[in-house]
Amino acid sequence: ISAAGADVALLDRLDTVANAAEALQTATGRRCIGASVDVTSEASVASAFNTIDGRLGVADVLVNSAGITLGAPLLDTTASDWRRVLDVNITGTFITSREFARRHIDAARDNPASVVNVSSMSAFAVNIPQTQAVYNTSKAAVSMFTKSAAIEWLPHGIRVNAIAPGYFASDMTRDFVAENPEMADEWVRRIPAGRMGEPEELGDLLVYLASERSSYVIGQSILIDGGYTSV
Repeated sequence: ISAAGADVALLDRLDTVANAAEALQTATGRRCIGASVDVTSEASVASAFNTIDGRLGVADVLVNSAGITLGAPLLDTTASDWRRVLDVNITGTFITSREFARRHIDAARDNPASVVNVSSMSAFAVNIPQTQAVYNTSKAAVSMFTKSAAIEWLPHGIRVNAIAPGYFASDMTRDFVAENPEMADEWVRRIPAGRMGEPEELGDLLVYLASERSSYVIGQSILIDGGYTSV
Protein backbone atom coordinates (compact mmCIF):
# COMPACT_ATOMS: atom_id res chain seq x y z
CA ILE A 1 0.00 0.00 0.00
CA SER A 2 2.87 2.38 0.72
CA ALA A 3 4.25 1.67 -2.77
CA ALA A 4 0.83 2.73 -4.12
CA GLY A 5 1.20 6.12 -2.41
CA ALA A 6 -0.21 5.68 1.08
CA ASP A 7 1.30 6.72 4.38
CA VAL A 8 1.44 3.63 6.57
CA ALA A 9 1.37 2.67 10.24
CA LEU A 10 2.71 -0.78 11.05
CA LEU A 11 1.26 -2.34 14.19
CA ASP A 12 2.96 -5.40 15.64
CA ARG A 13 3.68 -6.92 19.03
CA LEU A 14 7.37 -7.35 18.09
CA ASP A 15 9.79 -4.64 19.18
CA THR A 16 11.27 -4.61 15.66
CA VAL A 17 8.23 -2.82 14.26
CA ALA A 18 9.82 0.64 14.46
CA ASN A 19 12.83 -0.52 12.46
CA ALA A 20 10.55 -2.14 9.89
CA ALA A 21 8.63 1.12 9.51
CA GLU A 22 11.84 3.07 9.07
CA ALA A 23 13.02 0.68 6.36
CA LEU A 24 9.67 0.91 4.59
CA GLN A 25 9.79 4.71 4.66
CA THR A 26 13.27 4.68 3.16
CA ALA A 27 12.19 2.28 0.43
CA THR A 28 8.95 4.02 -0.56
CA GLY A 29 9.42 7.67 0.36
CA ARG A 30 6.10 7.67 2.20
CA ARG A 31 5.61 8.47 5.88
CA CYS A 32 5.70 5.24 7.87
CA ILE A 33 5.48 4.76 11.60
CA GLY A 34 5.63 1.69 13.80
CA ALA A 35 3.69 1.07 16.99
CA SER A 36 3.59 -1.85 19.39
CA VAL A 37 0.21 -3.47 19.87
CA ASP A 38 -1.48 -6.53 21.29
CA VAL A 39 -4.55 -7.02 19.11
CA THR A 40 -6.30 -8.99 21.84
CA SER A 41 -6.21 -5.98 24.18
CA GLU A 42 -8.74 -3.19 23.71
CA ALA A 43 -6.51 -0.76 25.63
CA SER A 44 -3.45 -1.63 23.55
CA VAL A 45 -5.31 -1.23 20.28
CA ALA A 46 -6.78 2.12 21.37
CA SER A 47 -3.32 3.35 22.36
CA ALA A 48 -1.90 2.36 18.97
CA PHE A 49 -4.67 4.19 17.15
CA ASN A 50 -4.04 7.27 19.30
CA THR A 51 -0.46 7.19 18.02
CA ILE A 52 -1.68 6.90 14.44
CA ASP A 53 -4.17 9.75 14.84
CA GLY A 54 -1.54 12.01 16.34
CA ARG A 55 1.15 11.37 13.74
CA LEU A 56 -0.69 10.50 10.53
CA GLY A 57 -4.32 11.45 11.10
CA VAL A 58 -7.41 9.25 11.12
CA ALA A 59 -6.80 6.17 9.03
CA ASP A 60 -8.77 5.46 5.85
CA VAL A 61 -7.61 1.87 5.33
CA LEU A 62 -7.12 -0.98 7.79
CA VAL A 63 -5.44 -4.28 6.93
CA ASN A 64 -5.92 -6.95 9.59
CA SER A 65 -3.12 -9.46 9.13
CA ALA A 66 -2.26 -10.54 12.68
CA GLY A 67 -2.64 -14.27 13.06
CA ILE A 68 -1.25 -17.42 14.66
CA THR A 69 -1.78 -21.10 14.00
CA LEU A 70 -1.64 -24.34 15.92
CA GLY A 71 -0.71 -27.59 14.23
CA ALA A 72 -2.24 -30.21 16.49
CA PRO A 73 -4.95 -32.87 16.26
CA LEU A 74 -8.19 -31.92 17.94
CA LEU A 75 -7.76 -34.69 20.50
CA ASP A 76 -4.49 -33.10 21.58
CA THR A 77 -5.72 -29.48 21.51
CA THR A 78 -6.29 -27.91 24.90
CA ALA A 79 -9.06 -25.43 25.56
CA SER A 80 -6.38 -22.87 26.38
CA ASP A 81 -4.68 -23.34 23.00
CA TRP A 82 -8.05 -23.18 21.24
CA ARG A 83 -8.91 -19.89 22.93
CA ARG A 84 -5.47 -18.40 22.22
CA VAL A 85 -5.76 -18.93 18.46
CA LEU A 86 -9.32 -17.63 18.34
CA ASP A 87 -8.38 -14.68 20.52
CA VAL A 88 -5.70 -13.47 18.12
CA ASN A 89 -7.26 -14.44 14.79
CA ILE A 90 -10.89 -13.44 15.23
CA THR A 91 -11.18 -11.42 18.45
CA GLY A 92 -8.15 -9.36 17.42
CA THR A 93 -9.71 -8.74 14.01
CA PHE A 94 -12.93 -7.61 15.70
CA ILE A 95 -11.24 -5.30 18.23
CA THR A 96 -9.02 -3.61 15.67
CA SER A 97 -11.81 -3.25 13.10
CA ARG A 98 -14.20 -1.79 15.66
CA GLU A 99 -11.60 0.78 16.79
CA PHE A 100 -10.93 1.76 13.19
CA ALA A 101 -14.65 2.09 12.40
CA ARG A 102 -15.44 4.10 15.53
CA ARG A 103 -12.75 6.64 14.76
CA HIS A 104 -13.75 6.97 11.12
CA ILE A 105 -17.39 7.50 12.08
CA ASP A 106 -16.58 9.92 14.93
CA ALA A 107 -14.38 11.99 12.62
CA ALA A 108 -17.32 12.38 10.21
CA ARG A 109 -14.96 12.00 7.29
CA ASP A 110 -16.39 12.46 3.80
CA ASN A 111 -13.89 10.13 2.18
CA PRO A 112 -14.76 6.42 2.18
CA ALA A 113 -12.86 3.87 4.23
CA SER A 114 -11.89 0.27 3.63
CA VAL A 115 -11.11 -2.67 5.90
CA VAL A 116 -9.27 -5.63 4.38
CA ASN A 117 -9.10 -8.71 6.59
CA VAL A 118 -6.66 -11.51 5.95
CA SER A 119 -8.63 -14.74 6.01
CA SER A 120 -7.34 -17.94 4.41
CA MET A 121 -8.31 -20.65 1.98
CA SER A 122 -8.51 -22.65 5.23
CA ALA A 123 -11.83 -20.89 5.79
CA PHE A 124 -13.18 -22.89 2.84
CA ALA A 125 -11.20 -26.14 2.77
CA VAL A 126 -9.55 -28.50 5.22
CA ASN A 127 -6.09 -28.31 3.70
CA ILE A 128 -4.14 -31.44 4.58
CA PRO A 129 -1.88 -33.16 5.62
CA GLN A 130 -1.48 -30.79 8.58
CA THR A 131 -4.07 -30.87 11.36
CA GLN A 132 -5.16 -27.34 12.26
CA ALA A 133 -8.86 -27.37 13.07
CA VAL A 134 -8.70 -24.35 15.37
CA TYR A 135 -6.93 -22.26 12.70
CA ASN A 136 -9.45 -23.31 10.05
CA THR A 137 -12.29 -22.43 12.40
CA SER A 138 -10.82 -19.02 13.20
CA LYS A 139 -10.43 -18.12 9.53
CA ALA A 140 -13.97 -19.21 8.73
CA ALA A 141 -15.03 -16.85 11.50
CA VAL A 142 -13.02 -14.02 9.91
CA SER A 143 -14.88 -14.54 6.64
CA MET A 144 -18.29 -14.37 8.33
CA PHE A 145 -17.22 -11.38 10.41
CA THR A 146 -16.23 -9.72 7.14
CA LYS A 147 -19.72 -10.19 5.70
CA SER A 148 -21.46 -9.03 8.87
CA ALA A 149 -19.32 -5.94 9.41
CA ALA A 150 -19.62 -5.03 5.73
CA ILE A 151 -23.39 -4.80 5.95
CA GLU A 152 -23.42 -2.93 9.27
CA TRP A 153 -20.80 -0.36 8.32
CA LEU A 154 -21.61 0.28 4.67
CA PRO A 155 -24.04 3.11 5.57
CA HIS A 156 -21.09 4.80 7.31
CA GLY A 157 -18.98 4.70 4.17
CA ILE A 158 -16.83 1.78 5.34
CA ARG A 159 -16.40 -1.21 3.06
CA VAL A 160 -15.16 -4.49 4.51
CA ASN A 161 -13.67 -7.32 2.47
CA ALA A 162 -11.11 -10.07 2.95
CA ILE A 163 -8.42 -11.81 1.01
CA ALA A 164 -8.15 -15.58 1.46
CA PRO A 165 -4.64 -16.67 0.48
CA GLY A 166 -3.52 -20.21 -0.14
CA TYR A 167 0.07 -21.30 0.31
CA PHE A 168 2.43 -18.35 -0.09
CA ALA A 169 6.20 -18.37 0.20
CA SER A 170 6.40 -15.87 3.05
CA ASP A 171 9.43 -15.76 5.33
CA MET A 172 7.53 -17.76 7.95
CA THR A 173 6.47 -20.37 5.39
CA ARG A 174 9.98 -20.66 4.00
CA ASP A 175 11.29 -21.39 7.49
CA PHE A 176 8.62 -24.06 7.96
CA VAL A 177 9.31 -25.59 4.55
CA ALA A 178 13.03 -25.79 5.30
CA GLU A 179 12.24 -27.96 8.33
CA ASN A 180 9.38 -29.92 6.73
CA PRO A 181 10.24 -30.45 3.04
CA GLU A 182 7.97 -33.50 2.67
CA MET A 183 4.93 -31.51 3.74
CA ALA A 184 5.84 -28.69 1.35
CA ASP A 185 6.07 -31.19 -1.49
CA GLU A 186 2.58 -32.42 -0.63
CA TRP A 187 1.24 -28.86 -0.62
CA VAL A 188 2.64 -28.10 -4.06
CA ARG A 189 1.38 -31.42 -5.42
CA ARG A 190 -2.15 -30.36 -4.53
CA ILE A 191 -1.92 -26.85 -6.04
CA PRO A 192 -3.07 -26.79 -9.69
CA ALA A 193 -0.71 -23.86 -10.37
CA GLY A 194 2.15 -26.14 -9.41
CA ARG A 195 3.79 -23.73 -7.00
CA MET A 196 3.24 -21.58 -3.96
CA GLY A 197 2.38 -17.93 -4.43
CA GLU A 198 4.85 -15.11 -3.98
CA PRO A 199 4.04 -12.41 -1.39
CA GLU A 200 4.06 -9.63 -4.00
CA GLU A 201 1.21 -11.40 -5.81
CA LEU A 202 -1.04 -10.40 -2.93
CA GLY A 203 -0.16 -6.73 -3.31
CA ASP A 204 -2.31 -5.81 -6.30
CA LEU A 205 -5.38 -7.49 -4.81
CA LEU A 206 -4.84 -5.73 -1.50
CA VAL A 207 -4.48 -2.32 -3.17
CA TYR A 208 -7.58 -3.00 -5.28
CA LEU A 209 -9.72 -3.80 -2.24
CA ALA A 210 -8.33 -0.83 -0.33
CA SER A 211 -9.13 1.58 -3.16
CA GLU A 212 -12.37 2.90 -4.60
CA ARG A 213 -11.78 0.85 -7.73
CA SER A 214 -13.48 -1.93 -5.80
CA SER A 215 -16.40 0.22 -4.60
CA TYR A 216 -18.95 -2.43 -5.63
CA VAL A 217 -17.08 -5.25 -3.85
CA ILE A 218 -18.64 -5.61 -0.41
CA GLY A 219 -18.35 -8.35 2.20
CA GLN A 220 -16.34 -10.71 0.03
CA SER A 221 -13.53 -13.11 0.92
CA ILE A 222 -11.55 -13.42 -2.29
CA LEU A 223 -9.57 -16.60 -2.73
CA ILE A 224 -6.07 -16.36 -4.15
CA ASP A 225 -4.80 -19.91 -3.89
CA GLY A 226 -3.44 -21.10 -7.23
CA GLY A 227 -6.62 -23.13 -7.75
CA TYR A 228 -6.25 -25.22 -4.57
CA THR A 229 -9.90 -24.96 -3.54
CA SER A 230 -11.21 -25.45 -7.08
CA VAL A 231 -10.40 -29.15 -7.20
